[in-house]
Amino acid sequence: MSSSSLTKKRRMSSSSSAFLVPTSFNSRAESGCVPAKRIGVIECVATPQQEQTAYTTNVSRNANMAKLQAGYFFPEIARRRTAHLLKYPNAQVISLGLGDTTEPIPELITSAMAKRCHGLSTLEGYSGYGAEQGEKPLRSAIASTFYSNLGIEEDDIFVSDGAKCDIARLQLLFGSDVTMAVQDPSYPAYVDSSVIMGQTGQFQKDVEKYGKIEYMRCSPENGFFPDLSTAARTDIIFFCSPNNPTGAAATREQLTQLVKFAKDNGSIIVFDSAYAMYMSDDNPRTIFEIPGAKEVAIETSSFSKYAGFTGVRLGWTVVPKQLLFSDGFPVAKDFNRIVCTCFNGASSIPQAGGLACLSPSGLEAMREVVGFYKENTKIIVDTFNSLGFNVYGGTNAPYVWVHFPGRSSWDVFSEMLEKTHVVTTPGSGFGPGGEGFIRVSAFGHRENVLEACRRFKELYK
Repeated sequence: MSSSSLTKKRRMSSSSSAFLVPTSFNSRAESGCVPAKRIGVIECVATPQQEQTAYTTNVSRNANMAKLQAGYFFPEIARRRTAHLLKYPNAQVISLGLGDTTEPIPELITSAMAKRCHGLSTLEGYSGYGAEQGEKPLRSAIASTFYSNLGIEEDDIFVSDGAKCDIARLQLLFGSDVTMAVQDPSYPAYVDSSVIMGQTGQFQKDVEKYGKIEYMRCSPENGFFPDLSTAARTDIIFFCSPNNPTGAAATREQLTQLVKFAKDNGSIIVFDSAYAMYMSDDNPRTIFEIPGAKEVAIETSSFSKYAGFTGVRLGWTVVPKQLLFSDGFPVAKDFNRIVCTCFNGASSIPQAGGLACLSPSGLEAMREVVGFYKENTKIIVDTFNSLGFNVYGGTNAPYVWVHFPGRSSWDVFSEMLEKTHVVTTPGSGFGPGGEGFIRVSAFGHRENVLEACRRFKELYK
């Protein structure tokens, strides 16, 4: 009898139930295998588990979510930072990418929050649900501090958990049938929320744009203010000044043009003024400084970059009574319904902090925080200027917009991360108009900003 007929091949399944089959070649026996009674060699081979099919519901996925390109922009940067740390575990990585504050909240502000928090442990200080629109003293303080003599009243103010959240609520207000315009480049939440709401077409890879959105190019050539004579009419116009990411601030004349453009077209402006306290030039800090704006504009803002509230979460949106839909119905009434339906109001503890922010001492403390970041901005601007780059922004915003002509923004981002261990933000993530630029944030400890700039000089000297 041939040796092949004496040798048997045996297989053991991955579920540990063994079955035996002949084999014509030798293999090393593995633990857990049962040998044949006759002399021979057995081979233990794991057979694939039966492919399991996950249970699915009968609910279709929101088709608009499928339009979104990859993940949200900033978590992708965080993912790449994490991957870099795995590759270089001993690297001293400095983050000047995400616009997240780093300096402590002034004590007089945290003391007010602590007092409110401890008060909740007492019968006298306890409170449950508050007004969805915010506490009256805070709404009044916001109106008098930021909109004095501009015709904005306490009941025009809606206090919230931040401007980004209010952008989503405003999109619910507008619905899916409106058309949208954004600055290009611009904060990604404007575009992504429009996609999710179903206001857009598919993403067009050849031009890096979504269909049915009007991208208003803002570049060094036009002073980072769009050519409104060539812009298509849309229902809603998102506009941020001082701008994230370019750092550019619109002048009074430019905002007057924008308000006229909106009036001529019957559009609504959503004006994001989250960086208004960083303004150094004599430019408007609110759209409502422009005559007629109350009839065409909503403004959203935040304590995040003034008082370090990025984690505390507190902002506000202004919807003037004069702003009306095409049928004459007040926009504020519908927004109030959205807020009351989707939101139980900002936490009472941050609201206590917000009220402290707007006291005379609190305002001074916020100015000191803003001043610290503006000093960081100057260090970054001076660094890239000394290296011969074209540098924009920085004067009126905590962002520096650096031009790398002819280069991919993600390539520059990767080069900086790989060679300097510094995280920045690729400009193309803010829209096609950001390609070839890098945004460098001034939010960082002073020693980290100085060290990052030293590394930039080593790389690009």
